[in-house]
Amino acid sequence: MLASIGYAVAYTGVGIVLLTLGFLVLDLLTPGRLGRHIHEERSVNAGLVLATGFLGQGAVVFAAIWTNATNGFGEALLYTVVFGVLGVVLQAVAFVVLDVITPGKLGAHVTEVAFHPASLVLAAVQLSVAAIIIASIWP
Repeated sequence: MLASIGYAVAYTGVGIVLLTLGFLVLDLLTPGRLGRHIHEERSVNAGLVLATGFLGQGAVVFAAIWTNATNGFGEALLYTVVFGVLGVVLQAVAFVVLDVITPGKLGAHVTEVAFHPASLVLAAVQLSVAAIIIASIWP
């Protein structure tokens, strides 16, 4: 049981680091401070996009752990880090691609206080990218 507690702590620590990395990358892709847009300006758009980014990233981390746990702790942890970082990078790439192919500036739309449908589109893109990564992990 102590080993399982240790694994849970290690995986959770890696997961928190990956979620933080995802937040920081999304913060770089949007104008201003993402936390301020959510907490002070109460931007539902920014909250929705960040929440779906977290859900997608969490699902990628879950899939990496779940599918590799029988390979041993070290290998499963490595898979979790590699696919977690890949998830952050590919979600950022999808953000940039969506920004290029749609009118306006996606980052500005996502941080608006008034609802903007672009936030739903970006949320769907983030979850779709996560699903694709999960499908590549699952045997």
